[in-house]
Amino acid sequence: MDSIQYPAPVGGASLLLTFKGPRNTILIIGGDVLAASRAFAALEAGMQVIILARGLVCDELRWRADQQQVNLTDWDMLPSVSTSPLPSAPEESLPAFLAENPSISLICITIHTADTPALARICHAHNIPVNVTDHPALCDFSFASTHRFADPSTGGQSALQVGVTTNGEGCRLAGRVKREIVSMLPKDIAGAVRQVGKLRRLAKNTDDEVGECEEGENSSVTTPNRPVPGWRSSAIESKDESSRRRMKWVAQVSEYWAITRLASMSEDDMKLILSGDSPQTTLPCSVQVPNESSLHNLTLLPPPKKGRILLVGSGPGHPSLLTIATHNALTKHADLVLSDKLVPAAVLALIPETVEVRIARKFPGNAEGAQSEMMDAAVEAARRGLTVVRLKQGDPVVYGRAGEEVLFFRAHGFEPLVVPGVSSALAAPIFAGIPVTQRGVAESVVVCTGVGRQGKEVKLPGYERSRTVLILMGVARIAQVVDAMIRNDSGSGEGLQNSEGRREGRPYPRNTPIAIIERGSMPDQRVVASTLGDICEALDIAGEQRPPGMMVVGWAVLALQGAGDTSVLEEGEERDEERIRKWLGGSRWVMREGIDQGWTEV
Repeated sequence: MDSIQYPAPVGGASLLLTFKGPRNTILIIGGDVLAASRAFAALEAGMQVIILARGLVCDELRWRADQQQVNLTDWDMLPSVSTSPLPSAPEESLPAFLAENPSISLICITIHTADTPALARICHAHNIPVNVTDHPALCDFSFASTHRFADPSTGGQSALQVGVTTNGEGCRLAGRVKREIVSMLPKDIAGAVRQVGKLRRLAKNTDDEVGECEEGENSSVTTPNRPVPGWRSSAIESKDESSRRRMKWVAQVSEYWAITRLASMSEDDMKLILSGDSPQTTLPCSVQVPNESSLHNLTLLPPPKKGRILLVGSGPGHPSLLTIATHNALTKHADLVLSDKLVPAAVLALIPETVEVRIARKFPGNAEGAQSEMMDAAVEAARRGLTVVRLKQGDPVVYGRAGEEVLFFRAHGFEPLVVPGVSSALAAPIFAGIPVTQRGVAESVVVCTGVGRQGKEVKLPGYERSRTVLILMGVARIAQVVDAMIRNDSGSGEGLQNSEGRREGRPYPRNTPIAIIERGSMPDQRVVASTLGDICEALDIAGEQRPPGMMVVGWAVLALQGAGDTSVLEEGEERDEERIRKWLGGSRWVMREGIDQGWTEV
C-alpha cells in the first residue's frame, strides 16, 4: 500500500451541495433586503424559514410574514437565561433560541453589528453551518451566483438551476460567468428538463416529483453505457426489472438526444421510447391519380420519385470535419434523417427544420432491436419516394454496422450510396495530440473493438513495441480490456503466446502508455492518460464518464507530449521507466480537458 499514490487534494474549492425540502430549516438573522433575498431562495427550495430581527424589517419580509410564508421573530421577545427585565443581548439569547428550535440546520447572518462575530461563534459551538455577509473568515458556506431558468412553454419557473462560485476570488466575476453560461445554453433547455422529468416519472410508473437520481447524476454509476443483458419487447419483466430497464433508457435519452428534441417530446413519444416498440411512420404520402378524362387513361405526369438511401459518416463530432458530401446530404437532399444516438447536437443542428430526424434508440440491452427498427424505417420511407440519410458517427464502415445495412437495403431493392466520413479512430487521437504512427515510435497501427457482438468478449492483439492499438467501444469495459492485455495466463513470464485466451500474442508490460479519449473533437473532450497498470484507477478518479470514448495503447501516446520522445524504438526498453516518469511528471496519470482554441476559428 505504501507505493500507491492518490491525487493530493488542492485546497481553495468548495463542496457544492443542494438543499431542499421541509426537513431543512434556515434561520436568517437580519431584516434587510438581503435577508429577504435569502428567504426567498430558501422558500423556493421548500425550506422552513425563520427570520430573527431587531428594529427595522423590510416590507417584503413583513409581507411574507403576514402571508405566513416565514416566521418573523423579534430579538427583544426571545427568552433569556438572565432574570433581568431589560432586553437580552443577542449572544445571550441566541443559544436558548437554538435549543428551542432543534430543526435549524443552516444560519445566515446579514446584519453588521459588534455582536456579529459573537453570533457566528455561537453557531459554530452548536455545529450549525453559518454564512456571515462580508465576513468570509466567519463563514462555513457561501451562496453561489445562481440563475433559475424560466420555462418558455409555461411562463413559470423550471426545475433547472445553475450556480457559479469563485470561492471568494471574484464575486462580480462569478455573476458574469453565470450570465455567459446562461446565454450559451439553448433557449428550450428548461423545457427539456421538464420533459425528461416527466419521462423519468413515466419510466418509474410513479407520479412522485422526487425520485432516485438517474445514472451519472450524483450516483456511483460513471457511465450510461454499463453493460446489460440483451432485451426484447417480448421479454417478460417484473415491475422492478421494467423500471430499472426504463430508467437506463431515460439516461441514454438524456445523454444523447438533442436538447430541442427532448423539449418537444410528447407523452406518446415518451411511451414509445419506453415501450421498445417501433414507431409508426406518419409522414404524408402523395399518390398521383390517373386522369380519367384521358381517352386512353394515360397520364402525362412524371413518374413517381424513386426513393434512395444514403449511408453517411458524420465524422468524429466537430461540425468542421464533415465532408462536403455529408453536408450536402444533410442540408440539401435529406427528406428523413435516421441518426445514431452518438451523433452530436452540433451536427444535427445543421439539418433544416423541415426535415424529420429520428434518433436510434440504442439503449442498453436494446441495440439489436433499435438497429432493426432503423433499417425497417429506412426501407419504408424509401418505398414512399423519400431520400433517407442514415447518419452514423465517424466512418460508417468502421464499426458502424454499415455492411449489414448495405446487404439489408440491397435485399429490399435499394442500393445505398455509402458516403465515407472522417473516422474517430484516427481523428480523436490527433485532437488529443497523439500520432497513431510516428517515425522512431510507432510503425504500424491496429484498429479493433473492445466489445463483440451482443456484448461478447473479443480477442485483442498482443503486444508489439512498434505498434499502436486503437480500441473503440471498450471504455465501459476498461477493467476487462486491461486485464486481457496484461494477463499472462501461462504464468511463466512475459513473452509467451496467449492464443487460447482473450489476447492473440504477448502480454503488454504494465508500464505501456494508454490514453482514454472521451468525446473526441468536441468542446468538452477529455483525455485521461496513464499506464495500463494505473489507467483503471485514473478513470475512476476522473469521475463521470463522457461517452463516446476510445483507447489508444502504445508508445505513440507520449511521442509528442512536451519536448517529445521519438527514440522509443532506438533505445529499447531500458529507459522505459524513466520516460514514463518524465511524461507523467512524477504523477501516475494526467488529465486534459477541451480542444485547441484554434478550432473555434476553423
